[in-house]
Amino acid sequence: MWMLASILVISGLTTLTSCSSDDDDAARIIIDVPVVLNCEKPDYLKAGDKVALISPSYFTPMENVEKTADIVRSWGLEPVIGPNVGKKIDGKYAGTVAERVSDIRWALADPNIKAIICNRGGYGTIQLIDQLTLQELKASPKWLVGFSDISTLHGLMTRAGVMSIHGTMSSFLAKGGTDATSTMMRDLLLGQVPRYEVPAHAQNIEGQATGTLVGGNICTFVPNLGTQADATKGRDLILFVEEVEESMHNIDRQMRILKMNGVLDRCKGIILGEFTDCGKEFTYESVEAMLHEMLKDYNIPVLCGFPGGHGDVNLPLIMGASVTIDVRDDGATIQFNIDGDQQQVNTGSITAPVTLSTIRMQMAGKIE
Repeated sequence: MWMLASILVISGLTTLTSCSSDDDDAARIIIDVPVVLNCEKPDYLKAGDKVALISPSYFTPMENVEKTADIVRSWGLEPVIGPNVGKKIDGKYAGTVAERVSDIRWALADPNIKAIICNRGGYGTIQLIDQLTLQELKASPKWLVGFSDISTLHGLMTRAGVMSIHGTMSSFLAKGGTDATSTMMRDLLLGQVPRYEVPAHAQNIEGQATGTLVGGNICTFVPNLGTQADATKGRDLILFVEEVEESMHNIDRQMRILKMNGVLDRCKGIILGEFTDCGKEFTYESVEAMLHEMLKDYNIPVLCGFPGGHGDVNLPLIMGASVTIDVRDDGATIQFNIDGDQQQVNTGSITAPVTLSTIRMQMAGKIE
């Protein structure tokens, strides 16, 4: 005989708990209710628009920020540097939590600022999740650009209903700003939407799918599960995953956490980006080969080898956008279903100077 029934709703997870007078008859049913992801596209930029440069994670030397400002100025845009940029506390952070949040709010509040470029990743955005509201991010839609630790902010923006750009940051722009990674991010801000043609990969799983693009750096976004920055709570997902300097077993762990939380069941397709300088402690020939074994029974397309993440080529992706992937035996395409001037890009033809592993690790916050 049922004596008590209660419903608890936390972050989109509905738990129905039922108890009887006999403890042996107690039953617990968990119903996972996905959230609705419906993101709007911020306006593309035009000449003279302001672009904010902020540091929501680790400290970036002002020399790099100033070089980036010069590059943004050369694009015909007006760079403005966050009031707290340049600060450094606890040896790493670009200011206190309050100061880093303040710079985000400063950029959101100025109607003349049309885009926000993050200076660096590293670590620290998880500290900002409960300091920002989805409403304030939604109230003033503008492009936010970054990757690595900035994956947390992409999750927040997607949950708020605003598209954002997984793309390069000041730490890399400062190296010159003329490489394809930099110019394609610039072109996207100005309204040229890439349609990627990706070479065939031995670990691809063929198929076609359309969904909302979410994800980023796996060791950054997986810890955000269940928070308001968790964009994987949506349905019909195209999941993007990349990583740097992590062991195979830790990448496997993160993917299994996603699996056990039902995320992979909500995926229509998966894009695997760069796994830069990652471990090889198992006999799999690559991280992609290891993940292929996990994903092959889901009957969804898996696109491997997209140059996005911590590699020398880091092409922009539009998080929160509807995207279609088509994976064939002769290659694959990534098509964003938004307005803008379409730009055909063959990712296999793009090269860049090799960055030393130690520099990549420093930028990612893996080493001093």
